[in-house]
Amino acid sequence: MFALISPEKTQIPAGAVVRIPGTWEEYQTLCQQRGDRTIPRLKYRNGEVIIMSPLPKHGQDAHVIASIITTLLDYVQWEFDAFTPITMELPEESGI
Repeated sequence: MFALISPEKTQIPAGAVVRIPGTWEEYQTLCQQRGDRTIPRLKYRNGEVIIMSPLPKHGQDAHVIASIITTLLDYVQWEFDAFTPITMELPEESGI
């Protein structure tokens, strides 16, 4: 399967990462096109739009790491708050 990135549709194969030069406005357009879906994942960094379609293993790894950290924090009895990932729209702060 090949990557397809157009104003109407963004489709990339699982596990692929596509880096293209782009502006903050172009990044926002891709985010609006994607809507509430979580895939593909989009990032903006210093004039570059990064599009990723993660494999299921990525989610499994994140869950294992979160479980380990939660267990350790419970063991040392530290209070913590867990949050769902969010998108921050701060173009001057790349990589957040």
